[in-house]
Amino acid sequence: MIPLTLSWSFGAALVLYCSSAWPQVQSALSPENEVPLRPTTWLPERKITHVRLPKGRTVRLYFTLKKKASTMSVTVSPCDMPIEWSLAARTLKDKPLKSIQWSSKKSMPEVWWRGPGTEEEVHSFSGTSIDTYTSPPYLYASVYILRLRSKQHNSKATVYLHEGLGPSGAFPLLPKDTRVHTLGVGMTSVTLSWSPSPSITTQKNYEYCVLVNSKNNYPSLCAAQESIRRKSEDMYNRREKTRRVTPWPILKEWWWEQWDNHPGQTLPTALTNELEELQCVCKGAENVCTVSELLPDTQYYFDVFVMDKLNKTSAAYTGAYARTHEEARPDITTLREGELRWVNFPDRSFNSQQYFSFRPRGLQQSGLLTLQSCGKDEKVKVTVSSKGQVLEAQKVGADLMQIWLQGSSSYLIHLEREGTPTKKTPMALPAGLTASVKMQTSSAYHKKGVPSLPSTLQIKSFNKLRTCNSVTIAWMGTEERSLYCVYRRKLGSQEAESGKALALNAPCLGPESRSDTERVLCKYFQELNPRRAVTTAVISGLEPGMAYVFDVYLMRRWGIPIKYTSKMVKTRKDC
Repeated sequence: MIPLTLSWSFGAALVLYCSSAWPQVQSALSPENEVPLRPTTWLPERKITHVRLPKGRTVRLYFTLKKKASTMSVTVSPCDMPIEWSLAARTLKDKPLKSIQWSSKKSMPEVWWRGPGTEEEVHSFSGTSIDTYTSPPYLYASVYILRLRSKQHNSKATVYLHEGLGPSGAFPLLPKDTRVHTLGVGMTSVTLSWSPSPSITTQKNYEYCVLVNSKNNYPSLCAAQESIRRKSEDMYNRREKTRRVTPWPILKEWWWEQWDNHPGQTLPTALTNELEELQCVCKGAENVCTVSELLPDTQYYFDVFVMDKLNKTSAAYTGAYARTHEEARPDITTLREGELRWVNFPDRSFNSQQYFSFRPRGLQQSGLLTLQSCGKDEKVKVTVSSKGQVLEAQKVGADLMQIWLQGSSSYLIHLEREGTPTKKTPMALPAGLTASVKMQTSSAYHKKGVPSLPSTLQIKSFNKLRTCNSVTIAWMGTEERSLYCVYRRKLGSQEAESGKALALNAPCLGPESRSDTERVLCKYFQELNPRRAVTTAVISGLEPGMAYVFDVYLMRRWGIPIKYTSKMVKTRKDC
């Protein structure tokens, strides 16, 4: 086996031998085999160039001017991030040798970099707004170097080179006053105005587009596009992590392509619900716009862009912001503890509504809301909410309604009459009141739920126990200890025969509407077994052969008194 040192010596000698057999080359490499030290990009004239700017890296663009060019202008439009850009003119001390044949113009900057010369910066700018440098050609410049750099994030920019007098026409022109003004602010709309663009007045391929969102103003249309692209990608990534069945597609340029393909129409609103409330409407040549369908009491940001539909470029006005007015707050009536309230809706209003607030007492914050409709033709809806969240929504009928309140320190009660109001005469109530709904709120101490109700509200009379001066009636009670009061009213002969007396006592009328002389007795009753919760009362002191209407009211500590169905009984004439 050959030692390792001998093998290395043999290899080195072989290399020297072979290298001596190679032909001798010139010290200067030919351009065809030369690799540039840095990328070389030439900036074309009269062509919109899109440049990507990696974070922290300087991108260089080179251009030369024609000998007959009297003026040049360089326009740089940043996208969504602040950038720095500068323009420098480099002058060679000695021209490149004519004997060297260059295969392409891309290798020419290698000669300028290596050869002796001077470089002078003629313009610099930093920011997010579009900027244009206009000047006669630099007298001794051999090549111009445009440097662009983004320090914060990866970004983009648009560059345009123009030779000759007059505006380039690649970007729309802005007026001296670039501000967007708010003419009027409403609850769901904002009216905007701005000074006309000089481009609009001269050509027809321009139009204004108004962008509305609830986040911030955008310095350019590209910035808004990049913001949507990043949000859509973030949402797509979040949905991928949750492994849902329907992934969110990456929109990228699609949204804006749809805008370009259909100018003058409202952009798709798919992103409005998923990402942010972003709306864009192109208004043609009008410089006044009313943005509607906004939310009340919300701050919005408005941006106006002049769009060049031919070159697909834009220029941004200085955006504005405004907060829409809040909704008119309705009058809210505070309900007192145990207060019985008659709620009336004016006949002149088709959709009358009233608001009430209630704060239960005690640490448990429990309460009971009871309601009852007083008119058969009335359609009333009650909505109970707390802290903006709806807890209960039901229609109020002739039967007693009980809503249990628990878990909140305050409640908002909304009563609304639906449909067209009835033309019938409203029911006459005590003290000349007219009402549609009877309502009461009470704090329910030591209660864990809605109080129980009787299984039936019918009153039964016993024919065998009926005498000339007394009758016996019975009704169902509850397992809770409650007070029951019996009222009576004597009927005339004509009133008894017509049967209209029973219709006078509507279910919503409670004992407060009865005279004390009509009350015959009150008794407490309780039965733990609901099936056996039957109580009776013997009503004496009646006249022979007379008709009486008997009413029973369940008097409770919480809620509206419950009225049983009226019962007409006639005493015996002969005993």
